[in-house]
Amino acid sequence: MSEDHDEEDVEEEVIEWGYNDDGTAEWGLHFPEANGDNQSPINLNSREAVYDETLNARTLAVKYVPCRECEMINTGNTVQISLRYKADTMSSLRDNKSDSAPRSYLVGGPFADGAEFELAEFMFHWGKEDDRGSEHTINYKAYPMELHLVHWNSKYGNLQEAMGKPDGIAIIALFIQVGREHSGLRSFTDYLEAVQYKGRSLTITTPFNPNCLLPDPQLRDFWTYQGSLTTPPCFEHVTWILFRYPLTISHSQMEEFRRLKNHLKGEAPARGDEGFLVDNFRPTQPLNDRVVRASFQ
Repeated sequence: MSEDHDEEDVEEEVIEWGYNDDGTAEWGLHFPEANGDNQSPINLNSREAVYDETLNARTLAVKYVPCRECEMINTGNTVQISLRYKADTMSSLRDNKSDSAPRSYLVGGPFADGAEFELAEFMFHWGKEDDRGSEHTINYKAYPMELHLVHWNSKYGNLQEAMGKPDGIAIIALFIQVGREHSGLRSFTDYLEAVQYKGRSLTITTPFNPNCLLPDPQLRDFWTYQGSLTTPPCFEHVTWILFRYPLTISHSQMEEFRRLKNHLKGEAPARGDEGFLVDNFRPTQPLNDRVVRASFQ
């Protein structure tokens, strides 16, 4: 790769974006796809969703397995958690395979026959108060938080290669309400203080099972539509799956997120900004001619 190409990549990476002062309205100036007709999130009108029995012809199945190591980072715009699945050396020797790393993936439902979407990472969006925070809304109702599980089609080499491809990315969206503690998410909420400032990261070696993030083991009730990433570069061709039933976290867990900072340690917050990482959701985008399908009546 030439040095000129490297410099171009660096320039792309330093484009700053955020949510302050309706900053999302300016995303399209730097990221043209943000101006597209198939953007996310959306408001989902449950009465206008179209029941599609074909969504149940091939049962939506989640093949998640425990992950031994996760990387949690405060990006300044969200908390992102990347899963690291490593090959089991003993299993490789036993099975005479060079690589037997476990995989967490998604099949069936709205996806084509044989398609497998691997879970790469997940991130959160939340509000300063409980009356807002989710990116998608249901009948104009917002939840205090939304969780996105980002998957990529395994026919591509990796997550980045799959971005922008017509069948490249699938995201499961889970609404989160405040109530009982979520024991599975304690693996992360107990350590959020370690990534309080932008750019801070932490490797978590406590085994984590992504199945704990699913509200219903049967995965029966969901909506699906074609949209985009909700953060720059806002690539389209994303298949969204929104589960009908929300997860629950405790008030104290919610407050751990609200204590995070959106700036580097030692730096002053932006003018007029208290410096807390809150209200990191994009406003809903026009549905245009898209159809939201439902797996239930």
